[in-house]
Amino acid sequence: MTQISGLTPRPKGQDLRGFVHYPGWLTAPEQAALVADLRAVVAQAPLFSPMTPYGRPMSVRMTSAGRFGWVSDRRGYRYSETHPEGMAWPAIPQSVLDIWQAVAGSARAPECCLINFYGENAKMGMHQDRDEADFAEPVVSISLGDDGLFRIGNETRGGRTQSLWLRSGDVMVMGGTARPLYHGIDRIAPGTSPLLPQGGRINLTLRVAT
Repeated sequence: MTQISGLTPRPKGQDLRGFVHYPGWLTAPEQAALVADLRAVVAQAPLFSPMTPYGRPMSVRMTSAGRFGWVSDRRGYRYSETHPEGMAWPAIPQSVLDIWQAVAGSARAPECCLINFYGENAKMGMHQDRDEADFAEPVVSISLGDDGLFRIGNETRGGRTQSLWLRSGDVMVMGGTARPLYHGIDRIAPGTSPLLPQGGRINLTLRVAT
């Protein structure tokens, strides 16, 4: 695994309604090294297509690393200590932990690294991250591959929203006042990054679950 630490000066975070956005935080070589580490995770815990509690398949494919993974089926959305195929989740790569340690501002280590893969037609509906026990802990998001249009809502559904494009190498921290806000990915822009040979977008979200 490749460590990511101190290789290059990092951009300052830009505040957007409590979301702290670090554009271009990862260099191109760091992004490629991170993808290699994620391929090793996927080899142990394959991507799967989750089903919503309402019986509809989600458009993203996902897997996880860490003590917990995130799963969804007719029993509901929840954290689980095992992959749907029964195996324990792989460890979170050190390259991913380095990013958490640099931007999260937390004394705790993440217990879950959710890995979402977006094909060209995939999206993520507006939702809140409310399955964690301690909302004082942030959620750290890492974008790799094609651009994704990220939308920020409010503490309740509806109302005015704000959007920005997340590009390959961007890091976002959702903490404090941003923690309860609805958010989602409306669409990706195919062909906007050469990182993944067959295209698509990878999004990692790091969380403290307990």
